[in-house]
This record gives sequence, structure tokens and C-alpha cells, in this order.
Amino acid sequence: MHRRTFIKKTSNTALGMGLALSFSSGTIVKEEALFFKISLAQWSLHRSLRSGKLSTFDFPAKAKNDFDIHAVEYVNQFFIDKAKDHKYLKELKQRTLDLNVENVLIMVDAEGELGNQDKKARLQAIENHYKWVEAAKFLGCSSIRVNLHGEGSRIDVAKAGEDSLVQLSDFAKDYAINIIVENHQSYSTHGDWLSKIMKNVNLKNCGTLPDFGNFYEYDRYQGVKDMMPFAKGVSAKSNNFDKQGNETEIDYIKMLQIVKNAGYTGYIGIEYEGTNDDEDKGIRLTKELLIKTARELK
Repeated sequence: MHRRTFIKKTSNTALGMGLALSFSSGTIVKEEALFFKISLAQWSLHRSLRSGKLSTFDFPAKAKNDFDIHAVEYVNQFFIDKAKDHKYLKELKQRTLDLNVENVLIMVDAEGELGNQDKKARLQAIENHYKWVEAAKFLGCSSIRVNLHGEGSRIDVAKAGEDSLVQLSDFAKDYAINIIVENHQSYSTHGDWLSKIMKNVNLKNCGTLPDFGNFYEYDRYQGVKDMMPFAKGVSAKSNNFDKQGNETEIDYIKMLQIVKNAGYTGYIGIEYEGTNDDEDKGIRLTKELLIKTARELK
């Protein structure tokens, strides 16, 4: 199933001291200071959320208490009708403040096609995103993630998408919110297509959210490399792991080296999407893999 990216201050101190921490696999990992910060994407727990076992209100506490992750990334699908519900957002914000958990971004879906060729429909899609910009600002997020979907040729969808990004970024500028595009279906899964759009838009608060896994007809490593110059977030996708704790389809050493070489030091969001029902285990394995891999980089 597809939905189509902070370590606590005291933890950072511990990292710098090289303290040994134990992970779910039973191995001991001696952590060092990482070049990035770790966040947890809400989608990693989509089964628990959809079944009612977990609520968006409880998500930040679970991130902190179960995984020692102190920054979260929301998916609007799990509170789709709450963007303008001040009482709801106030409660969610207060919970994160009480927990000292940082709200990083909101991933926005189901609000229309920003690459739609019909100007009226495209304008409606742009305006549909405004409320999420406002919600992100209220929660203290830095970005909303959007999709660039639409019917038509690569050139036509790109042109429509650029127009949408300019308008949406201009609106978001007054809220100090970034508009970031993920490689998420259609032409956006082609890194060269998306990087060209970023160059044409050329706005400080418009960027990308490279996802390690969402490439289908395009080399995933080249795609992330294409997107990294514009990255304001990174999504560490994971599905399955071998006995050594490595992701079976994604070379994390190669991926994180690309991210590091780009000079990126922001959040990398864990986004476990495996078919294994044990979401908690998948999240822990992904976190362990990120930390172990970071230690092996040049």
C-alpha cells in the first residue's frame, strides 16, 4: 500500500560522547555525531492509524517514547478535515510542546492536481493547499510536502506545475513555510524533470523532498542526486531487511553518501512502508540502519 521526508538536544550530546545504545535487533551500536537529524514520518504507522490503534494525537508521544525520535512528519490523510480546526491543532501543538517534540512538516495529499492543465482546476488545487500552509505555520513546521500530478505531456505538466509552485510558494512566503515536492508518482519520479522545474521556479522557499524509494522508471540514486541541490527534507524509505539489517532493495551507504556529499544536514525522515505488520520493528530497523550507515561514510 502506497500513500502516493529531532534528535533531542541531550541525545546529541550523548552522540558526541560516543555512548553505546541498544536497538531492536539486539546489537549494540556505538553512535557518533550524525551529519543529519532523524525524524519519523507518520506514514510509517499507517496501519495502526487506519485501524484506530493509534491517533494523530498519540503519534508524537509514540515517536519519542517508543523510538527515541524527537521530530515528526505528519500526513494530512490522517487528519484531513482538521486543517482549519483550531481546537484540534491547538491540542496537537500542545502535546508536542509538552513532549519537546518538533513538528517538521505536513505531507499533503488529496487536494487537487497542481499540474492540471485546466487553469480553473489548478487554481482550486493551489487554494486547497493554503489551509495546510496555515496549519503548518501554527504547528511550528517548516514545510508542507506537495505533489506535482497532472495529465498531459512532460512539458505541459511541468509548465502547469511551475505556475502552481510559484503561486503557492508566494503565498507560503508570508508564513515562512517551504513548499517542497516529493518524487511521488508520474513525472515527478524522474529526477531530471523535477530538478529542471526547481531551476525554473528558483524561489528560496521552494524545494524538494527526495524519497529513496519512489523511483520506478528512473535510477533511484541518480534521482536523489538530481534532487539534493534543492532538498529541504529527505525521506528514508524502507520496506524489507535482510539478516544483517540492510534494506534489501536500497543501498543505504550509496544513498546516504549522495546526501552527505550534497552538504545536507537537515532532517532525514524514517518512512517504513514494508508489508510486515510489525511497524514498530520496521521503524527501529530503519533507524538503526541510518545510524550504522552514517558511521561508515567517508
